[in-house]
Amino acid sequence: MILILGGTGEARDLARRLAAASSNAGASTTPRCRVVSSLAGRVSNPALPAGEVRVGGFGGPDGLAQWLRDNDVRAVVDATHPFARQITANAVEACHRVGVPLLVLRRPGFEARPGWLWVDGVAEAARSLPGERVFLTTGRQDLAEFAGCPQWFLARMVEPPEPPLPQRIEVLLSRGPFTVDGELGLMRSREIDVLVTKDSGGPMTSAKLDAAELLGIPVVVVRRPPLPPVETVTSVDAAVSWLGTAGA
Repeated sequence: MILILGGTGEARDLARRLAAASSNAGASTTPRCRVVSSLAGRVSNPALPAGEVRVGGFGGPDGLAQWLRDNDVRAVVDATHPFARQITANAVEACHRVGVPLLVLRRPGFEARPGWLWVDGVAEAARSLPGERVFLTTGRQDLAEFAGCPQWFLARMVEPPEPPLPQRIEVLLSRGPFTVDGELGLMRSREIDVLVTKDSGGPMTSAKLDAAELLGIPVVVVRRPPLPPVETVTSVDAAVSWLGTAGA
């Protein structure tokens, strides 16, 4: 079995590629074993990948290691969000214990632009807001860091947040991809004067960066957490090649 730790567009693309390749006996790098995608279950209506899917946590590195043993997993591809630090740490530890090859698939980060303020975490972002009307796109799990801020916030996310929240906030429930025109209209209508985001990379959320640049709005960008020392690729093509090389 190949286990994909998913939830991203890259994870879905990889699952689709492997599902299609499994029926192509002529492809020399085709993995010829069962593929299962695992989703954390934090979103109530996630975009599902092709093939088999399991939803929910494993119970930390101990539970994941046991699951790898029980299911005769031959390789793991961690294609989770670039900020899913704990999931990646659990995968590294579990795969090391069991002796299962692990690959991390991470899309490239955003290319830095003039006017960006880089910070090392969401807490630092909350202390470094160069504006009064904030477009906050860091996700619902980080809202508590901004609860004590006096600014007005437009917070966009997929699922409704839980308290604590900033006192002055409008919550917008929406799922990308977004367009530059749509982001321009949204920022103008709310009179946004600063954008806060994470260096998630990818095209699905880059339109807000284009819109902020066109409007001359400063952008506070949270740096990605460092990856542990594990083999990493930045494309689905490279992940497919790795699986073929690994004999998965």
